[in-house]
Amino acid sequence: AALNDGLHSQVSAALKEGRVAPTELCQRCLALIKSTKFLNAYITVAEETALKQAEESEERYKRGQPLGILDGIPIAVKDNFNTAGIETTCASNMLKGYISPYNATVVQKLLEQGAVLLGKTNLDEFAMGSGSTDGVFGPVRNPWSYSKQYKEKSVPKSHSEDEESNWVITGGSSGGSAAAVSSFTCFAALGSDTGGSTRNPAAHCGVVGLKPTYGLISRHGLIPLVNSMDVPGILTRCVDDAAVLLGSLAGHDPKDSTTIQDDFKPFELPNLTDVSKLSIGIPKEYHAPGLSSEILALWSKAADLFKNAGAKVVEVSLPHTPYSIVCYHVLCTAEVASNMARFDGLEYGHRSDVKDSTESMYAATRREGFNDVVRGRILSGNYFLLKQNYEKYFVKAQKVRRLIAKDFVKVFRSGVDILLTPTTLSDAAPYTEFIQEDNRTRSAQDDILTQAANMAGLPAISVPTALSERGLPVGLQFIGRSFQEKQLLTVAKWFEKQVQFPVIQLEEVKRHDSDVFQHQKSASFS
Repeated sequence: AALNDGLHSQVSAALKEGRVAPTELCQRCLALIKSTKFLNAYITVAEETALKQAEESEERYKRGQPLGILDGIPIAVKDNFNTAGIETTCASNMLKGYISPYNATVVQKLLEQGAVLLGKTNLDEFAMGSGSTDGVFGPVRNPWSYSKQYKEKSVPKSHSEDEESNWVITGGSSGGSAAAVSSFTCFAALGSDTGGSTRNPAAHCGVVGLKPTYGLISRHGLIPLVNSMDVPGILTRCVDDAAVLLGSLAGHDPKDSTTIQDDFKPFELPNLTDVSKLSIGIPKEYHAPGLSSEILALWSKAADLFKNAGAKVVEVSLPHTPYSIVCYHVLCTAEVASNMARFDGLEYGHRSDVKDSTESMYAATRREGFNDVVRGRILSGNYFLLKQNYEKYFVKAQKVRRLIAKDFVKVFRSGVDILLTPTTLSDAAPYTEFIQEDNRTRSAQDDILTQAANMAGLPAISVPTALSERGLPVGLQFIGRSFQEKQLLTVAKWFEKQVQFPVIQLEEVKRHDSDVFQHQKSASFS
């Protein structure tokens, strides 16, 4: 009962008061990871390390000297962040068995504050994808596929089909982290966000996904995809928890020259009661082709919610949005081609047995190590970077990127505080349907509403809003001004409180662990 109480209200307070021990919490999460193994959310579970960290945390609590609010809190990390002593694979054959000699800065910061690292989560290979279906360890299943809410709405053609082909994707590429948080196996998880890779799975899995301003959180130790857009992302079950994690991770890092120089002051989110001074912008270009009528209706409803509460809601224009996905594709592949050059079979990772020449060893290593998606992006990127194409594609895309960023600046200068948009075009697709189209087509569709924030370097958050007619989560996105995370999260928290998103009722897991699943939002450690 004490554990339930702690999970439901404030697990951090429960730890402090001794109502629950860090080892007990860790064991409970590890047991849940085992019982939800079918979700394929984790690539590596660091059971021994986690229990050792939990024991150390317990000692600190006994001495009355916890390291802070995260001490003893179980977390998970996407498997493209380096972790000393724990394998880092990027869900690729290229890095299978690779153990980094150092921790990524974000991982180090979490460990220094006493967080318990349960393991590394699944993703699309090298974070290239929007479904978490293209990693070498297989696809991640969305926990909502096994929820009471979805099962009641989905009518299988036959019983055998129900279990095996009715499950839906998590979105990606941080699908493992989103599934881990959604299925209660951890309290928070790190993802990465290059074009929406944290917000997209957050929307599909009914959790909060925060992409901070570019440069606010260190990228050191995050295996790079697109250096000019990558940001570590935060996945939690409520907005308050995202703010706590942000406070623990943000700030200057001498190992990452793109981080802010100033110190970051962690903040507590106020309870907003009056939204009348807020101006909410609704960008008309986000009414994109392919946007489902259901999501459009929810978006309008959310705008009305702000309007009725006294906020100023205005339609705004971001005229270069229609070009952004093409521009993103050019810049993304060009940087990927450059970043992937380091995987040559010499320093680390997979090395082919082909020994005819160094060149043939390079080629064979990359052919064996990378999947088609990664090789395809390297090929496109190198094409765009050819001497005869450089001005035509790469330079032009950089100019368009500047125009996209200027659109946002102009809108925010006009007095708009926050932009409200959909996060995804629809709810999560069934896996069998999702894989009908290739990765590139899917990514172009799925990143359409999220990647502009990466190109402009702005903070954005996806907040779970409602369940679709199929009983699956739908999220809406808030985009804020550069480095104005406090305002963005305050508005997101107000919205979260208004919508009262339902808790997942995981029938599958309930049988294994009936204690944890009360029909309550067992969310907050803050």
